[in-house]
Amino acid sequence: MSFAAMMALGLLVDAALGWPDRLYRRLGHPVTWIGGAISGLEIRWNRGSARARQIRGGLCVCVVVIGALVPACLLQSILPDGGAGIILGGLLVWPFVAVRSLHDHVAAVARPLAAGDLPGGRHAVSMIVGRDPARLDEAGVARAAIESLAENASDGIVAPLFWGAALGLPGIVAYKAINTLDSMIGHRTARHEHFGKAAARLDDLVNLVPARLTGLAFALVSTRPRAALARMMRDARKHRSPNAGWPEAAMAGALQVRLSGPRAYGDVVTEEPWVNDGAPDPGPDQIVRGLALYRRAMILCGAGLVGLALAGG
Repeated sequence: MSFAAMMALGLLVDAALGWPDRLYRRLGHPVTWIGGAISGLEIRWNRGSARARQIRGGLCVCVVVIGALVPACLLQSILPDGGAGIILGGLLVWPFVAVRSLHDHVAAVARPLAAGDLPGGRHAVSMIVGRDPARLDEAGVARAAIESLAENASDGIVAPLFWGAALGLPGIVAYKAINTLDSMIGHRTARHEHFGKAAARLDDLVNLVPARLTGLAFALVSTRPRAALARMMRDARKHRSPNAGWPEAAMAGALQVRLSGPRAYGDVVTEEPWVNDGAPDPGPDQIVRGLALYRRAMILCGAGLVGLALAGG
């Protein structure tokens, strides 16, 4: 069975339909099921000394990932061979790809900003980033939206498809479990500094290759591929994350804007370096251009999967 074909079909279905609200109300979503398990374990296990928290955090990662892997392996083992298996597998892949949701959430930031509605833009961007929206001016809202688009293109689409193409349904499900663990407990806060350490390290590891592939895709489909590649190679390592800097720097170079920089999370202001320093700040027009770049990159991703499937991948 072609795992790449399964991933291509899942990507196509999600791009066309997203995850409909009616389906969410009836069934929920697999990622929210995983999140519920993480939340329950975190409440019970995140206590005691730093060492105890670190050990229990590692155990939490093992329990969640194995708990997601077992049903995925069972489902893959009963898929029929041939086209029927690819179709069923693609439908199972569908909820683990967020290509439409990401596009719609970022577009929802551009619309009010373009109309001069800064409070509306702040509210929309608060749905996709953790920083304090009340402190963001128009440029700050636009930067946050573009950064989220770049980073989540890697975490939410390219990385799950990469692991799915390599390992099938278990690969994409295990990746989403790891990424959800990181998003929920992999923060350097007083509560999660120790408990989330294993989740954060594992997430960094599984995103090493996909993050760089995402940055490369952004550069290749941009109107300034050489500039985007050069900016990615120069500025990616400035980012606090070992992975997020690659797609963000490529996006900054492609759009010729500056990203990252100082940001506020609650009462804490972090002095992050600028990516593509010296370029102008983005605005709503650059969000729209970023979305166009994102759509082209996702088409390239889909074409790559189809190519792998035709080559027997």
